[in-house]
Amino acid sequence: MQFLYPNFLWALAALAIPIIIHLFYFRRFKKVPFSNVKFLKEVKEETSMRSRLRNLLVLLARCLAVAALVFAFAQPFIPSAREVLTGRKAVSLYVDNSFSMGAESDRAPLLQIAKDRARDVVNAYGVEDRFQVVDNNFNGRNQRLVGQEEALELIEEIKVAPASRRLSVVAARQRSALRTENIDNQISYLVSDFQRNITDLSAEQLDTNVQTNLVPLAAVRERNVGIDSAWFEAPVPQLNQNNLLLVRVRNYGTEDLDNVRLSLNYLGQNKPEGTLAIPAQDYVIDSVYLNITEPGIGRAELRITDFPVQFDDKYFLTFRTADKVSVLNIDDDGQPNRNLRAALGGLSVFAANYTGSRNIDYGSLADNDLIILTGQQSIGSGLAEQLRLYVENGGNLLIFPPQNADVTSYNTLLTRLAADRLEAYTEQPREVSGLNRQEFIFRDVFRNRSAALRLPASQGNFPISRLGSRRQESLLTYRDGSTALAKYTLGEGNVYLSSAPLATEINNLALNAEIFIPMLYKMGISSGRRRQAAYTIGQDEVIQTNRRGAAADLVFKLRGQNGEFIPEQRVVDNRVLLTISNQVPEAGVYELVLGDETVDAFAFNYDRKESDLTYLNGTELAALANLPGVALLDADNQASLIGDIRERNEGTPLWRYFIWIALGALLVEVLLLRFWKG
Repeated sequence: MQFLYPNFLWALAALAIPIIIHLFYFRRFKKVPFSNVKFLKEVKEETSMRSRLRNLLVLLARCLAVAALVFAFAQPFIPSAREVLTGRKAVSLYVDNSFSMGAESDRAPLLQIAKDRARDVVNAYGVEDRFQVVDNNFNGRNQRLVGQEEALELIEEIKVAPASRRLSVVAARQRSALRTENIDNQISYLVSDFQRNITDLSAEQLDTNVQTNLVPLAAVRERNVGIDSAWFEAPVPQLNQNNLLLVRVRNYGTEDLDNVRLSLNYLGQNKPEGTLAIPAQDYVIDSVYLNITEPGIGRAELRITDFPVQFDDKYFLTFRTADKVSVLNIDDDGQPNRNLRAALGGLSVFAANYTGSRNIDYGSLADNDLIILTGQQSIGSGLAEQLRLYVENGGNLLIFPPQNADVTSYNTLLTRLAADRLEAYTEQPREVSGLNRQEFIFRDVFRNRSAALRLPASQGNFPISRLGSRRQESLLTYRDGSTALAKYTLGEGNVYLSSAPLATEINNLALNAEIFIPMLYKMGISSGRRRQAAYTIGQDEVIQTNRRGAAADLVFKLRGQNGEFIPEQRVVDNRVLLTISNQVPEAGVYELVLGDETVDAFAFNYDRKESDLTYLNGTELAALANLPGVALLDADNQASLIGDIRERNEGTPLWRYFIWIALGALLVEVLLLRFWKG
């Protein structure tokens, strides 16, 4: 037997009090006159012996009562197999409130049971102990120790949230909070379903000075289906076209499913897309065609129906389509090629501007989707640097070197653009025989693939050298295998290089409208970097948009269904980087507002990490419990949990028994004094 407060045993000195009373109180005699005591001698001796026995029993009862009270206040206990903690305790309690805790047990949602068990843990300790209550939100107010009543209030406020944390990260946060107060006895509890994808505890990640207790909860069924991701097949979706949208739907359960219904919501109209058959522990990729009928910012929502875990049944995405392609033609003398002007001016889809090399407004280059360089005999270093910055930040540059081009200055520009070099001009007729239909520029342009196309030809060109480090992609190829039109990617933009001049007497490409016009359009809408269709809450902390006007002096706001907030913004060249910092509370489409104008929109979806409802089994949990300082508690039985906690932290308490002993001793004393007349 041991004591929680052994210093209180000094109070056993109080046993002297009943002994002193016995020695002095019972020796007082009362004189009574009597005529003849000869006949009372025998009676007197007998009465004295009985009185002495009664007094000794009364003394024993009093000493036993005092000793039992002293032992009760010293908190005696029978120690358990683990070391018992004496004195105040600092207790950290983690309640897993991720989406997986919305699954059902055989009685109630897992989160409700987790909160009940957390309250049981708090009540199993004393009012003098200190508590931390932490969930996946990692709020600042949860990083301090509080009293018992406030801890119970914090537990009551916990709700299901999109955040998900690895248990090693949770354990580190618990250790940090437990060190905020100078309390030697440190205990942590992890109340969770212990999904495989968050359980990463190891001996190296745990502090042996902190007793770690695992409180596992189990759902009834490990079944869930969710939309994993979605993306457009083409780098840029196109207006008034059936854009192919690929959707990956994953079956996280152990049963094959054959009737998963998928639907698409666009412009407020919900369109069924059929049913899917998904094998267990596998996924399927389905094709959905989205006909975008409105230019600008578009929004769509994919949806399936599943129960009980539903946070991953919706997938939001956004996209942008242009109704106008802004084109700038830079020509040495400011007089554009006649056929180029006809091609750009003949269709309303183009918004074209023309300028000479001496009148370029470098500040407005970024406002153009496509810059076409024609007739430039040489390229100055200033223009070359501005074109490099334009391409790196997402612009598209098409280069037609003239017949009299200064090859050295062009190669200087091409080196900056990470493109191949031009060789000297050669007058040799060549015919284009190959067109790269797999590349975005010519993909899905021609409906009849078997139809013979009238391909361009040239009377002379600048052969393009091929360096392996330049990553050239041929769009048009001559019969001899050399490149007629090449593509290179730099940063977030593209460089398109023609080996032949644009002049009609040398190159008939501009006369071939069925190739030239769609080529210009798709070059204008192309991008070296795909626009991200959706972001993940908690993972993607930085998003970007194009710079608009004096963006450094204006404030961007993100607006959702539940209000708006101002993200941190940083201007880099013609882009604005927006830092979210966990300010997006729920999935959906958030509009980017500048002043009173909606300039962009971003889709945010919940992290799919919680979709996989596979948990550690009993053997794996037992293996965790074998780590130093780790114990496994039974969460199914409330009384067993509380008793186990008290036994593990206090041993088997005996103070109640000593209280009963003290009361019994006092009762014996009363009975002796009342009914034993000595």
